[in-house]
Amino acid sequence: MQSEEKPVKRRSRLAARLLAADAWLDSSLYEFRFKAGEWWETLTIFSRRFRVTGWRRAVFELLGEGLTLGTAGSVVMLALALPAFEETSGNWRDQNDFAVTFLDRHGREIGQRGLIQRDSVPVDEMPDHVIKAVLATEDRRFFEHYGIDVLGLMRAMSENMRANSVVQGGSSLTQQLAKNLFLSNERTVERKVKEAFLAIWLEMNLSKKEILQLYLDRAYMGGGTFGIAAAADFYFGKTVKELNLAEAAMLAGLFKAPSKYAPHINLPAARARANVVLTNLVDSGFMTEGQVLSARLHPADIVDRGDRKSPDYFLDWAFEEAQKYGRQYGVHSMVARTTIDMNIQQAAEESLEFHLRQYGKEFGFSEGAIVVIETGGAVRAIVGGRDYGASQFNRATKALRQTGSSFKTYVYATAMEHGFNPDSTISDAPVNWGGWMPKNYGRSYAGKVTLTRAFVNSYNTVPVRLAKEHLSIPPIKAMAEAMGVESPVLSHKTMVLGTGGMTVMDQATGYSVFPNDGYAGTRHGVTQLMDRSGHLFYDHGRDAPPPHRVLSQQAVKSMNTMLVQVPEIGTARRAALPSIRSGGKTGTTQSYRDAWYVGFTGNFTAAVWLGNDDFSTTRNMTGGSVPAMVWQRLMAYAHQNIDIKPIPEIDKPFIDPAVAAKAAEAEKKLAAGAVEDERPPVLSSTTTRVLRELSDVFRKAPPIEGPAEPEALSAL
Repeated sequence: MQSEEKPVKRRSRLAARLLAADAWLDSSLYEFRFKAGEWWETLTIFSRRFRVTGWRRAVFELLGEGLTLGTAGSVVMLALALPAFEETSGNWRDQNDFAVTFLDRHGREIGQRGLIQRDSVPVDEMPDHVIKAVLATEDRRFFEHYGIDVLGLMRAMSENMRANSVVQGGSSLTQQLAKNLFLSNERTVERKVKEAFLAIWLEMNLSKKEILQLYLDRAYMGGGTFGIAAAADFYFGKTVKELNLAEAAMLAGLFKAPSKYAPHINLPAARARANVVLTNLVDSGFMTEGQVLSARLHPADIVDRGDRKSPDYFLDWAFEEAQKYGRQYGVHSMVARTTIDMNIQQAAEESLEFHLRQYGKEFGFSEGAIVVIETGGAVRAIVGGRDYGASQFNRATKALRQTGSSFKTYVYATAMEHGFNPDSTISDAPVNWGGWMPKNYGRSYAGKVTLTRAFVNSYNTVPVRLAKEHLSIPPIKAMAEAMGVESPVLSHKTMVLGTGGMTVMDQATGYSVFPNDGYAGTRHGVTQLMDRSGHLFYDHGRDAPPPHRVLSQQAVKSMNTMLVQVPEIGTARRAALPSIRSGGKTGTTQSYRDAWYVGFTGNFTAAVWLGNDDFSTTRNMTGGSVPAMVWQRLMAYAHQNIDIKPIPEIDKPFIDPAVAAKAAEAEKKLAAGAVEDERPPVLSSTTTRVLRELSDVFRKAPPIEGPAEPEALSAL
């Protein structure tokens, strides 16, 4: 009996404990609920003291919403500004360490870059009226704000609203310096946010005097000059310390639009702008009307520099190359002999401007870029935009734009290296690659086609099928990089149709492999570098690494065979040159945002891009329309009066005369006017070689004292 009673007692004790725990839990929850209710009632009674009604409630609601939106806006602004501070990494003052004088391929001076220390005049040593003229026009409250002039911005907005147009800018001098040092001229909200944050960063890290000094030394002043000291010498033949008030006002007026107001281009406009600066001096209280009267009555005269045109976009790019070698050899002040051909450079600028004027409004594009590379790698011309004075952003070397169908060339080149040939057949039919189903331009399909037909007609499904079924993405990416593309190459499958970004320089570099018989690694803009004492410390022919083969002879033959048919029977007939066979490929991106034509002859490779800085769409402009016409006008000029070289592996390098005449007649009707001026005759390669040999002989020969004897002359 006792053994049976023990389990019963244990169960009773357990039940009692569970009932006690349940009771404790119930009472605890009840007490917690009761206390929470008391606390909430107390809080409610307390909060009623702050409850407002009527107009006060509306004010508080607005303040609350404003705080919420302000917090969200601050987070967004910070997210946009973080990339801006990446621009400050590294030695952003590095330009101070280098001073380079540039010569063209024939040894003629074409410009300078960097800051020659004797030309950088300290702010304390500049005349007072020079500083006042700049500040009165660019930033009257420079010494009062902290990077962003809120009052100046409000005043500019008021004036612009009153005039119903943009008549005043709201950017402070510090903001303008931030843009010049770190940013491009693209007109986007993101750039303005970056500019504002960088302006505050500059104010935190530099004194006002240092900011003003950098601004006066770095600003572009027209005529290929940077900095007010260089501009004073170029326009007036004086040092900045010798400038009078009229000259100072004319230079101060250049900061706004150097190309528009450059006195050597438009002296009346420059004088009118100087008069505005004098008015600003009076309005700001820096000077009286009596003090500026003499400058109004006696406007500044300039030194006659002739019709000098500076290839500024090329110089900016070549300056980077010169700095690279300068660091390598420890030389900071140098003379650089470059590869630029000023005739081709001017022809490229003229062709772009001509077609912008003729077709810009019709097709809805406002900008363009061109790069010309001679076979062998010498960069002969760079056009980075329509107007360097309006925007120093180099669209030829810095802008990453989608390449469209012009990227297909790298896909086909990879295919040729993997055993395909121009006569290989493949199906032009719908293809599905992981849910991606690209279509042809005309939404139709041709069935079984040769690679030549697919390439010439720019079918989309064929390169996609090649990449998906036969090649894969890594080999295509490797091929583009091996051919000289330095832009990041997209690894996504859509890269086959050119959805990745690439620079115009990279496009010209990659395509130059075809006329260069499959060799890459030859692109260069500087041929020689000398220090100021004349010592030659870098020579491209001697010190540059040798070119390397990236395409086999068979692949070169296959690609050139297909490429030359594009301007003859394919999508780029408007690019056909009279009498000369050329090769190339068109490119048009989604929504017609970018239009390309990249082509070559045996002599030159040229890449042309047209579009808009804000990535807005054009009016159905394709690569075979205006870009091909820009290329044709430029290259027709570049091939006048020179030795024509055949394209490697092409049996018939010249077009039949009858066909050429017919093409020339069609081009006249199409382009509405040809280049009037022929390219100046240049020496043939043979004559140039003989003259150089004679020059070396004369240079090495001992000096002749007295009258030269016939024997001495014959020995020379």
